Amino acid sequence: MNNKLFVGNLPWSIDDQALNNIFSKYGKILSARIVKDRMTNRSRGFGFVEFDNEDAANAAVNDLNESQVEGRAITVSIARPKV
Repeated sequence: MNNKLFVGNLPWSIDDQALNNIFSKYGKILSARIVKDRMTNRSRGFGFVEFDNEDAANAAVNDLNESQVEGRAITVSIARPKV
């Protein structure tokens, strides 16, 4: 299923809840997670959002890719599966 999104170029101030808030209007979110540095616990500037269906994920990609969040153009795409 292609319902998990990669979200890049996020501002450092965005946390899991803020990421959830940005994407929640597109459908039910199963998880929204900012990836953090293990040593410093600071955001690495990217995260993942997982929806309960592909239609919601596709709508979010179409609307939010290259949109502005706190002055930064974020990238939103379907996440590639782990190898």
